[in-house]
Amino acid sequence: MTASAADSVCPVMVFAKAPGEAKTRLIPALGAAGAAALHRRLVVHCLRAARDSRLGPVELWCAPDTSDPFFRECERRHGAGLHAQGEGDLGARMRRAFESALAHAARAIIVGSDIPALSARYLRDADRALRRGDDAVIGPAEDGGYALIGLSRCDPELFRDIPWGGPEVMAETRRRIAALAWRSSELRVLWDVDRPEDLERLTEEMRASFMPAAGGAGDRNGSGTPRSRGGLS
Repeated sequence: MTASAADSVCPVMVFAKAPGEAKTRLIPALGAAGAAALHRRLVVHCLRAARDSRLGPVELWCAPDTSDPFFRECERRHGAGLHAQGEGDLGARMRRAFESALAHAARAIIVGSDIPALSARYLRDADRALRRGDDAVIGPAEDGGYALIGLSRCDPELFRDIPWGGPEVMAETRRRIAALAWRSSELRVLWDVDRPEDLERLTEEMRASFMPAAGGAGDRNGSGTPRSRGGLS
């Protein structure tokens, strides 16, 4: 790829677990099948936002690997290039993805796969920040983490020994960026779907992805009565 071509594209990398290994905290509300169905719907939503942004190649970084049939379907139906996240904690896996992308592009973006409010415009806003000279752009999440990170350079210190999954991820990342003396900006705060109470914020279209399971065997508790759906009917 020529230098001019590298400057014109921004790979968007969607990080996702295989259905059945994600959204386990939603199983009490949705059942295992419902949680997996919602996860698939959210992944597809993020892939479509990435595609519609027209920033560059759309890549699906898969955990534990690329072998799950759902990932193959995403490759076939949505044109996503598949990559295995590999071993290590989330920081090690994100660092590996950025190093791969920045080897042939001037900037790249990673997003999670459970962000209902993610849009093509939000991704383009992130790309715009990087194109105007930022070293990093962050999309904070309500829970203290972040839903998006875009970089025009990669330093292992940005990802090493971060308390992933805790409420201090964003604050610690800000400290790391400041210590690196990088230029950075932040986008508006987004929310993700992790807990049963988050389900009430989904659109009706998103809710439809798991509602067909209602009344099924996986939708009932051990006594045979329907599971709670976190307020959803």
